[in-house]
Amino acid sequence: MNKLIIKSNRVILPGKSISAYVIIENGIISDIVSHYPGDFTKLIDVGDKVLMPGVVDTHVHINEPGRTHWEGFDTATRAALAGGITTLVDMPLNSSPVTTTITAFEEKLKATENKLHVNCGFWGGIVPGSEIEIEGLIKTGVLGFKAFLTHSGIDDFPNVTEADLRKVMPLIAKNNLPLLVHCELSDPAHSSLNNDDGSYQNYLSSRPKKWEDDAIALMIDLCGEFDCRVHIVHLSSADSIDQIRRAKQKGLPLTVETAQHYLFFTADEIKDRQTAFKCAPPIREKENRTRLWDALKEGIIDFVATDHSPAPPDLKELQTGNFTKAWGGIASLQWALPVLWTGAKQRGFGLTDLSKWLCENPSKLPGGKLKKGRIEKGYEADFVVFDPNKTFIVKEDDIHHHHKISPYLNHELSGVVEQTWLGGIKVFDKGEMTLGRGKILLNNFY
Repeated sequence: MNKLIIKSNRVILPGKSISAYVIIENGIISDIVSHYPGDFTKLIDVGDKVLMPGVVDTHVHINEPGRTHWEGFDTATRAALAGGITTLVDMPLNSSPVTTTITAFEEKLKATENKLHVNCGFWGGIVPGSEIEIEGLIKTGVLGFKAFLTHSGIDDFPNVTEADLRKVMPLIAKNNLPLLVHCELSDPAHSSLNNDDGSYQNYLSSRPKKWEDDAIALMIDLCGEFDCRVHIVHLSSADSIDQIRRAKQKGLPLTVETAQHYLFFTADEIKDRQTAFKCAPPIREKENRTRLWDALKEGIIDFVATDHSPAPPDLKELQTGNFTKAWGGIASLQWALPVLWTGAKQRGFGLTDLSKWLCENPSKLPGGKLKKGRIEKGYEADFVVFDPNKTFIVKEDDIHHHHKISPYLNHELSGVVEQTWLGGIKVFDKGEMTLGRGKILLNNFY
């Protein structure tokens, strides 16, 4: 019989780790057994290395077409491949045109040709007037929609108002797709508190927690009113945890992610003019980070996504250190797994927690029934072979995304991705890549 079997003493299943043989047929997991089954074409034994589901990152800015000099499908999905990410979902902004129309979406799909090295889905964009485009974008295959409540950073993706959301949320709810929201309600009075553009503390103070908290309160109200799936992206303010907890206790269809950088860095360690750390919402103080970890443990925060948002060195203002002018985005795609594992291990979490936060829970967000993120019969055979005990230092020479810029440079991280498997095929093995095997994921994968 034509079977591939992968054996590991540490296979990560939902909620537990076991020694098992994972049987793969035609790219699908056909069974998981405790004893050697005998009928096989090939047996791969990874010993004590961890076999876990491929990472699913639902928050990635690839920027192609139009801004491929920032990032592109080729470089972004190479970085994903090296980092054990087997599925990602591309954000609708920073490309040009932005993905707010059928025409723009079709142009984006065309731009992926011969450039996808992992599987890739797409969010549609919500801007003022988007209600006329929603049904068409859904039919074309977007997995859900993304909106900003404050300026997005580019003028061709303007933020929406409550009035705009009231027009689109019934349409999104009718199709049972998620609405992802950047939650900051900005107040111009706080946009710059003094003239020191190189001060990180000034930048931090210019985007207070209240901006997030007020925006999340609005989205909780609208979520309840329209029974629309709402997903809060990159939660930074721990002050919103209580209201999120109450909303979930009421049974509202609300989910929340935070990002690796909010769980890894703290504001007090960011020196002035280190604009590689600039993101929005900003990285906050140590006590805030502790509360985010606690909310992740409790399940108030559902999962972790990178919000990979790279830009060229001049846009990051690396030479000037000007936080006011610098692009707000952190390049991190390749280290999604080891960054989170480094912080999780230090706090006593295990590999099943890691799998839940990076694989299982994010795979539930896109519209459709995505058979990814779990090692389970009937699921796609996307895996990571991971050594949780090895450490490495992030070096420029190892970076696969387009620009060699990241706040993780020169940090020591725990956990090394040794292999990445896509649909039962080994596509990354200790630095060696097999390219071009990524697939486009549309919302008709039922």
